[in-house]
Amino acid sequence: MPFAIAYGATAVAFFTLDFIWLSLAVSRIYKPLLGSLLRDSPNLPVAAAFYLVYVVGLVVFAVLPAASAGSWLMALGLGALVGLVAYGTYDFTNLSTIRDWPLVVSLVDLAWGITVSAAAALVGYAVLQFTS
Repeated sequence: MPFAIAYGATAVAFFTLDFIWLSLAVSRIYKPLLGSLLRDSPNLPVAAAFYLVYVVGLVVFAVLPAASAGSWLMALGLGALVGLVAYGTYDFTNLSTIRDWPLVVSLVDLAWGITVSAAAALVGYAVLQFTS
């Protein structure tokens, strides 16, 4: 049951924050810098798969360990670390393999990944602590 509670809370937080971010950032940052590389609309089944899998990682590697330790700072720090590793993998790979990939896109995206992951893990932790 703790996994389901943590998963639900973390998923809602992550999706909500990411939806707000993408609603603002696509037209202002990603579209001007990536242009034709972007689809006209996202592939929703693939996006859903990302969210479902990524939240598992946040819960397993950040929320549950922090809940076991009783530390919201651990939730925040481990969430940020998961974001650094996951978004860093994507952003550094793009920088190394895609011709003319803008450095600023990777820096902004990496900063966002760290931030949203830390925040979502913290929410998952808080809800789990509140319901325990």
